Amino acid sequence: MGSRGSEMSDRDFFFADNLEPHATRRAEILKKHPEIKGLMKPEWRTKYIVAATVALQIAMACLAKRCSVFWFVVAAYVIGGTANHSLFLAVHELAHNLGAQSAAANKVIGMMANLPVVFPYCITFKPYHMAHHRNQGVDGIDTDVPTMLEGYLITRSAVNRVDHTIRKAIFMFFQIFAYALRPMFIKPDLVPVDGWVVCNFLVMACFDYFMLVNVGWHAMLYLLLSTFFAGSIHPTAGHFIAEHYVMDGQAETYSYYGPLNRFAYNVGYHNEHHDFPNIPWSNLPKVREIAPEYYDTLPQCKSWPGAILRYIFDDSISPFSRVKRVRKYE
Repeated sequence: MGSRGSEMSDRDFFFADNLEPHATRRAEILKKHPEIKGLMKPEWRTKYIVAATVALQIAMACLAKRCSVFWFVVAAYVIGGTANHSLFLAVHELAHNLGAQSAAANKVIGMMANLPVVFPYCITFKPYHMAHHRNQGVDGIDTDVPTMLEGYLITRSAVNRVDHTIRKAIFMFFQIFAYALRPMFIKPDLVPVDGWVVCNFLVMACFDYFMLVNVGWHAMLYLLLSTFFAGSIHPTAGHFIAEHYVMDGQAETYSYYGPLNRFAYNVGYHNEHHDFPNIPWSNLPKVREIAPEYYDTLPQCKSWPGAILRYIFDDSISPFSRVKRVRKYE
């Protein structure tokens, strides 16, 4: 047992001194396939899908009071978790200005997508996510990478494999809190408080108050559980692990081409997305079709639920299974 604990305490991130791979691949692909530039345009259908998903969640919140406790939880997990996770990824699309022509219109649609999530976040999400794209894996900038504290609490302080597995399972169950709180601890000054941030807070406060007063606490509980399950051990939430955790060799970005992409704005096409972040969800499969020689040979994730299970039960996978780059100060 002593040697096992020592092995865990010695774990660390994969450190790289090279640039992230996406910019180089993007330049090569555009040189060879310049027609891909024609895919760089907003997707007009996004706002209608968002509106329909928001309407579904409001309707479900109104109906929730009629359910027994069992069916209430089932509905929140199956329908609510899937819908709210879809809205998470709609906000992701809109952060890239891929739902409308103007930045302002994307923010307005983003605030609509934010409504069933309960907490205001769509405006503050964008700066952190853009930093993730521009500085993938860079220590102190990319808030998608787990902190050393997370690594210590989950892995380095674990005393054996069973303990490690239990800690990873607990983390996966509550991982939405890590994604929500980590940016504020790593770079709390990244997002200035401007009119859009204030507007996002006011819109969400008004919506939450309206739902609570006119529909009831059952509605708010349904939406809260939907948001929690969307970022917990849920099939669609597997993409949090599948995208950038080093699972095969030292590849740091993985794509998933399975059916769950239909609920997730094709975020599974993650190599394609990082190579071309200005191409909307509807055109990402076309990138792979045009340039299969670049994508078909890359390591892939075959299953998002499988990625969750592997993260929990594979002792070699941990919060340290991420590529980090040392921040270079000018």
